[in-house]
Amino acid sequence: MSMALSNKQQEYLKLCSHRWNIKVGATGSGKSWLDYSIVIPKRLLAMRGQGAAVFLGNTQGTLSRNILTPMREIWGEALVGNISSDNTAQIFGRRVHILGADNKKHVARLQGMTIEYGYGDEMTTWDEDVFQMLKSRLRCAHSFFDGTANPDTPQLFIKAFIDSDADVYCQTSTIDDNPFLPPQFVANLKKEYAGTVYYDRFILGQWAIASGLVYPFVASHPDSYLVRDPIAGMNGRFFVSIDYGTHNPCSMGLWCVQQGRAIRIKESYYDSRSAKRQRTDEEHYAALEELARGYYIQSVIVDPSAASFIETIRRHGRYIVIPAENNVINGIRVTATLLQSGRILLHESCTDSLREFAAYCWDDGAQQDKVIKENDHAMDDIRYFAATVLALEFRWVPWREGA
Repeated sequence: MSMALSNKQQEYLKLCSHRWNIKVGATGSGKSWLDYSIVIPKRLLAMRGQGAAVFLGNTQGTLSRNILTPMREIWGEALVGNISSDNTAQIFGRRVHILGADNKKHVARLQGMTIEYGYGDEMTTWDEDVFQMLKSRLRCAHSFFDGTANPDTPQLFIKAFIDSDADVYCQTSTIDDNPFLPPQFVANLKKEYAGTVYYDRFILGQWAIASGLVYPFVASHPDSYLVRDPIAGMNGRFFVSIDYGTHNPCSMGLWCVQQGRAIRIKESYYDSRSAKRQRTDEEHYAALEELARGYYIQSVIVDPSAASFIETIRRHGRYIVIPAENNVINGIRVTATLLQSGRILLHESCTDSLREFAAYCWDDGAQQDKVIKENDHAMDDIRYFAATVLALEFRWVPWREGA
């Protein structure tokens, strides 16, 4: 089988003779492709049968999607089997344990093993205890490990290990190191991540601290994200997103999805502290009806922790309610990408959203990516809508994270 390789991929094949071999680089830089096309088959075929083979990913599902499925497409089902009920798969004649690494509960699955070959996908998403157990199990004299990671905060334990005195070969790469990506695709990604910490990480392949404003590009150029046209008669499909609050503000946004973009055309923002009065769930529901008056609402996306309010909406029977996808960091990344690509816009009347965009900040002192829980109520309801509806609406997954 003839495969064209980039300079970086050829370099890795020449130098990956260390105990730990880790590729850290930009999205789309070809890290995972090299592994499931060449590296993993060679490592498995070279095993001496003196220990186990173990593959780890964020979850078993992401590992299957990122590595096993594309590997099977290249090599066929005879060489790359499916995962069985005992969490193993036959791959190139070897029984391989296929495990998640996102939770310390997975530590028990590694205990007692002698691992001859280990492979790791999305290593910056792993639980540290799982990684520490893996280190103690990779104990054959000839054991090897290959892994990939997209850079994250430099305070992460994986970064500390890479920089340690361990026998580690770490190759770094940028998105421009992959000559096989379509130029327009690369240009679009650079535009979508520009002005955010994700540009440093996913384009330049650098470890970078999330600091300052979460969406600085909106704060610095708000007019680029505004719609000033009258909303009356606007056509499209309509949704409402809600960040529920009693002591904290309750933020609601009315969205019109049309022609490949979503416009926040109206919003409702109630701050009980400023009003010196808390609203009941029924009063919040009345505010929802007022915001949505005159529009056919496809669905209402609500903070998943707002169980009583979700039940109130369902009891009235007027709207379909969907608990929001609430992974904060992933949601911010999706929202930032959609904003930068011009797919999320705000009507000029949405002043509370604009105010929060100018004040919503990362927690500079946190060990991992974390936002300060202030000025985040409209930010949360926008994130809920982006991650729950728009990520599917606009098919915002054009690449595999580990590619």
